[in-house]
Amino acid sequence: MLVSKKALAVLGSAALMASMTVGSGIAFAQDGPLRGNIRVVIGSTSTGGDTYQNSSIVADALSEKLNLNMKVDAVGASSAFRTLDRDSRGNTLMIFHDQSYLGHLYGVEGYDDIFEKYTIGPTVAINPGNAYLVPKDSPYQTLDDIIAAVGAGETVRVAIQPGGVSEIGFSALKNAISIEHPGQEDNLVAVNTGSQSDKNQQLFDDQADVINGTVQANEQYTRLPEDDQKAMRFVWLTARQDTIEQAPEEGLGQTTRQQLLAYVEPNVNVTMGGDESFTFDKEFFFLYNKDMDPAIVEQIDEALAEIYAEGEIQETQKNAFFIPNFKPSDEASEYLQDKMTRYEGIIENIK
Repeated sequence: MLVSKKALAVLGSAALMASMTVGSGIAFAQDGPLRGNIRVVIGSTSTGGDTYQNSSIVADALSEKLNLNMKVDAVGASSAFRTLDRDSRGNTLMIFHDQSYLGHLYGVEGYDDIFEKYTIGPTVAINPGNAYLVPKDSPYQTLDDIIAAVGAGETVRVAIQPGGVSEIGFSALKNAISIEHPGQEDNLVAVNTGSQSDKNQQLFDDQADVINGTVQANEQYTRLPEDDQKAMRFVWLTARQDTIEQAPEEGLGQTTRQQLLAYVEPNVNVTMGGDESFTFDKEFFFLYNKDMDPAIVEQIDEALAEIYAEGEIQETQKNAFFIPNFKPSDEASEYLQDKMTRYEGIIENIK
């Protein structure tokens, strides 16, 4: 589990509290300002995607711990931000991932600077599955082959959903090509499309040479024989090596953790210049209305610290192929701002 020193201290105190308190969930609810029915809006409209699944795991654990009725509502990013803007009481909370700040960096309409407009809550998990895939019969065997081909003047089309997590790996790849093969980066062409099924279809129809996908959504296609139109294979996972190493040993589907490690750094290198390589963990965290009672922030931090100290949520998350990653609010805010600054440099470099 990815847990910082500060989070470990919070977890330690929470574990002590848990050992000394009988009926701690009821005590939390009675002593804290967060009560009643709580709506958790998410930046996705899908109830089958990773944002909903991850948010539901966390919301269910908090509901039990705080003796609350906390429900996840998949309303989409724009609606979620607007809903959060209207409710400073704490009856509405939001869970989203890195797209909440990447959308702003890419200039997507409806995305403001979350660090100015909202209070950043705790991080809760990582989806380690952000990936790039090619057809199984592609001439490109590795990401290095793609970089070399683009550098030699070939046009390589990459299907992405613009403006967020789907695009950041494409931006990093384009930046790496500009460093290694100056002037050739425009040969890497974005095919802007929508959902994962849309990106998959671009590959099936030979309208893209590479697609952004996920281990969860695309692993099934990597099992197909090469002569199947839908057969794919991974060439790159953007997650850190340390992140994938925390995944279950059996991996996902028929792809083991050891096999997944072949697609992350240092086995796959996307340079950012010098000795630095690009990696990207898709991380989920809470966002709060700026005027919400700080005591609610503290209440949720303390409740989650106790939940993670107990250890059951980590097993639930890993079984769903998430990597537990609890950081309390103040630490999470600083960490995510630093992360945004790192990726802002890549986006600026390729404009």
